[in-house]
This record gives sequence, structure tokens and C-alpha cells, in this order.
Amino acid sequence: MSLMAPTLLETERFRAHGPRHIDEIADRYGMSDDIREAVKIVSQVLPFRVNDYVLEQLVDWDNIPSDPIFRLVFPQRGMLRADDEKQLARLLRDGAPRAALRAETSRIRAGLNPHPSGQKQLNVPSLAGEEIPGLQHKYRETVLYFPGQGQTCHAYCTYCFRWAQFVGDADLRFAAPGPERLIGYLHEHPEVHDVLVTGGDPMVMSTERLRGHLEPLLNVESVRTIRIGTKSVAYWPQRFTGDRDADDVLRLFEQVVASGRTLAVMAHFTHPRELRTDLARRALERIRATGAVVYCQAPLVGHVNDDARTWAELWRAELAAGTVPYYMFVERDTGPYDYFKVPLAKASEIFRAAYRELPGLARTVRGPVMSATPGKVVVDGVEETAHGRFFHLRMLQARDPSLVGRPFRARYSVSASWIDDLELAPDTPADIAAAVRGAPRPDLTRPGVAGSRHR
Repeated sequence: MSLMAPTLLETERFRAHGPRHIDEIADRYGMSDDIREAVKIVSQVLPFRVNDYVLEQLVDWDNIPSDPIFRLVFPQRGMLRADDEKQLARLLRDGAPRAALRAETSRIRAGLNPHPSGQKQLNVPSLAGEEIPGLQHKYRETVLYFPGQGQTCHAYCTYCFRWAQFVGDADLRFAAPGPERLIGYLHEHPEVHDVLVTGGDPMVMSTERLRGHLEPLLNVESVRTIRIGTKSVAYWPQRFTGDRDADDVLRLFEQVVASGRTLAVMAHFTHPRELRTDLARRALERIRATGAVVYCQAPLVGHVNDDARTWAELWRAELAAGTVPYYMFVERDTGPYDYFKVPLAKASEIFRAAYRELPGLARTVRGPVMSATPGKVVVDGVEETAHGRFFHLRMLQARDPSLVGRPFRARYSVSASWIDDLELAPDTPADIAAAVRGAPRPDLTRPGVAGSRHR
């Protein structure tokens, strides 16, 4: 890995800004009173956190509020229902007691589907009859691990489907106090070969804390792949270049690779501007020099990246940086979903138009993909038949492994934005229809296939 002397920008100390800093940010960057008020109101409900790198290097302050990065990190008007926003504005204007404001924000959050796709009900595994906090096990080969110290981010995305992790409600959080129960679970489940360390963002942790979560995995022979889900390269690339323990974290990555495991950094890039800075490109160079593989993914979200030109540019930039374009996700049905959702018909057109502009090496990307209750469902295209138009769909991943790779169809719709909005075709196989519509599957209780409700 490169050990060039870090620049002044690289050694800048990380400082997070939250709701109490909105006036300071507004004054510094010339935010209008109307925009300032909207950010204050909506950030009562949606989490808000940003840092100086994002403010100074990524946001185009001459183009707010339309700038995609501004919409990406600043809660703003339209992200909540108009009547909810008016009620919050009234409470703030009238100086309502904190308890009243808390009750109202809790009510609004409860209506935003904080844990979509059955995460709380279907994905939490058990060990010795007790649920394990901070773990999810949806697919046979993969366990998601949420270390408690990594349940925040360098900045928050307004569309994030894990927004409920960041609002201070312990009942809404996934968080593990340590890796001990994860390791016990992995020894009991040798079918798990892949552990995804996620959050929040694990890269907010110091290297020593991160080491405490990763090193125990190296003693579990059945674990062959360790993934780290992170937005840090986009929002704080200094984590890999100029932070005090930047070199240490890269040595930790080298240690994981030297153990014979695949280390995959699942980098989250939503807009090509996040890859244009020298710091971001240098961070990727240093990560790749450790032997880690960098995969890139993001959702398609309205007002931010909902056009083919943006996606083609993003995927080409990822390829140029030596990373692997991986997934275009469909925005999940949670949080300010109505503001960010893109109909599947439009999403399919955007993906196809951007995909055909790519060189072959960038055509590793898959999409648009819904991470739905039964699994990852990709829209492969649209078919014209004598009986009408149909979406071609396929299960890329599934709770029931027998469904993986299986195609099926749904009636074409110009407005449907999620699998629940679709009408399945009459010829849909019964087992796929049952999984998609939530009917119980008898084979999900067979030992070694599903185990229990954790599947």
C-alpha cells in the first residue's frame, strides 16, 4: 500500500454536524431562510448528520436545493407528508414542550415503515433459544453483523433504508455488543460462508475496535468471505488516507486477505461526483493495494440519480477506479419513500439505457434490484406479448435457496414502484407466487435448509 505523506486536507480532523448546527451551516454557505426552516423541521423526524468534507467538496452550493448531493444529505421539504410537516412546524413555532414534540415525531416515524421486508420479524436468528441482537440471517450463505460501535455514519443519506438505526430509539436498532454470540452462531451454522459487517457504517470505528470484530472471524474456518458495507470512501475518504490510524486499518485489511479470505469492501456511491475528488480516488487505490476487492452499489433514487446519463457516468467512473460495478437497487419502501421512489418501468428504462453505454468490463452491474421480503428480485426487462406487456423478473437471491435464479413475470405497470404493487402473471410458478405473496413454504422448516424463523 502507498505510504506517501498525507496532504493537509487528508489530515483534517473529522467533525460531524447535526441538527443543532443547521444555523451555523446556513450562515456559512448562504442557505435561504426558507430552506433553513425546511431542514430544521424535517430533521426532527429524519436523521441529519454531515461533515466538512461533504459540505466543502461535494455539495454545489450554487445549485441548492436542487443539487443532488444537497438532497442526498439534507432533509428538506417534500420528504414528509404535508400535513405532518405543518404539524411539526406549528409545534416548533409555538415552542411546544419536548414531550409533545417527541410524541409527534414518534408517531410520524412509526408510519414510515422503519424496518421493511420483515427484518425484525423474519431475519433475526436464535442461539440456544434466544434471539441474537445485532444479527440478521436472511440468506443461507450470508449473515449480516451490526457491531454496536458502528451504528452511525460519517454523514447520513436522506433516503437510507436503515434510517431507523440513527434516531435514538433502542427498539428500532440492530446492534451487537460484541462478536461472541456471532462466533457461536457461526460455529453452529457452517453453511454460512459470508459475513457482511454493516451498520450504520463499520468504518466509523477506530481500527482497534474494528479489529476486535474482524479478527475473531478469522478463527472460523467456514467463513471464507468478509464484507464491509461502507459509505466512507464517498463521505470521509480520509479514513483510508490521512486519519491517524488510516495505515493501521489498511494493515488490518492485509491481515484478513493474508488469512486466505476474500475481503470485499462494499462501497456505496450514489452519484458520480462522489468519485471525482482526488481523496476518494486515492482512498480506493490504497484499499485495493491491500488485496481487498471493492464492489460498488447504490439505489436509484428520485431527485438524486434518476437518469441514465448519471448512472452511465457513475459506472464508468467506478470501473476507471479499479472497482466492480455491482448493484443498482430499487429504493426500499421505507422512510421518505414517496419522495425518492422511481417506478419500476422507469427504473428498467434507466438501467437499460445506461447499461448499453458501458464497456464490457463494467457490465458486471445488475439491476434494477428489489431487496424484498422473499429475496433479491431483479427486473430483467419488459416483454410484449399477445396477452399484453409483462415485466420479466428473476430471483437473484432468496430465503428459499430453491428459488434462486428462477424467472417469473408480472403485469407491466407504469406506476408500480415495488414488488407488492405488481400483479403476478397467471403462469407464475406456485412456489414463487407463495414466496412473493408471503404464504408459508413447508420446506422452510426443514433442518439444514431454513433452520427456523431466522431464514
